[in-house]
Amino acid sequence: MADRKDSKIPSKGGLIKKKEKKVEKVESKPEKEKEKNKDKSEKVTKKPEKTPENQQKNEDTPQGNGEVAEGAKGPVKDEEFELEPMELPPFEIIIGDRMNPNFFKFQFKNVEYSSGRNKTFLCYQVDIQGGAADTEGLRGYLEDEHSGSHAEEAFFQQVLAYYDKSLHYTVTWYMSSSPCAACAAKLVEILRARKTMRLNIHCSRLFQWEEAEIQAGLQELVGAGCKIRMMRPVDFAYVWSTFVENEEDNFTPWEDCQDNYDYYDERLCDILK
Repeated sequence: MADRKDSKIPSKGGLIKKKEKKVEKVESKPEKEKEKNKDKSEKVTKKPEKTPENQQKNEDTPQGNGEVAEGAKGPVKDEEFELEPMELPPFEIIIGDRMNPNFFKFQFKNVEYSSGRNKTFLCYQVDIQGGAADTEGLRGYLEDEHSGSHAEEAFFQQVLAYYDKSLHYTVTWYMSSSPCAACAAKLVEILRARKTMRLNIHCSRLFQWEEAEIQAGLQELVGAGCKIRMMRPVDFAYVWSTFVENEEDNFTPWEDCQDNYDYYDERLCDILK
């Protein structure tokens, strides 16, 4: 820009007559042009500074797939984001009437190595007898999703918390896995306190049955009056028709269902003999 202005300087004659003034103008114009160019360049090149408000707007903008970008959301420190601690969902016991068929097929499959099956599904049926009027029984299922309490203990906290010693209770469970040592001990206490209650447990798999502590817990549980046995193919069919959203489809046993029952039944007999 300064070069183009210099090319418009008047002829030599004009410079002689108004030498001093022209010199001042020639020297002053580039300075003014520099200031103008500087202002223009600042207007063109200067970008708005990133503020927390602008950064938050940018983060809320869809990132290609139409979803809001997740990640560095939180307080700003030294122009860098700090990740806030992740809040886990509240611990809970999931209770319902019928479970998803895919859950049943995966969680109740009586395989020897139960990889990925880190929760317990418990289907329950409670028959209550005695009293002046017939008492309606209970039926449903529960699972210990992100829960501090296991399904066995949660059953007596949320399903059958009330106990009337004048009534007789027959509680039948169909479980994806047998109780752990801690749950077995709690069940022994409950059975000893509730004299008019009978507990029958049908297990799809044995939980860590090689451990001596587990074996002792199952033995004490049977000693307290509980009946434990492994689920047969006919039991899987009953659970499918009673506790699963089966859409009126018949149960089809998976491969080795009978063989796996025989394997676990032999292990359980060895523990309880």
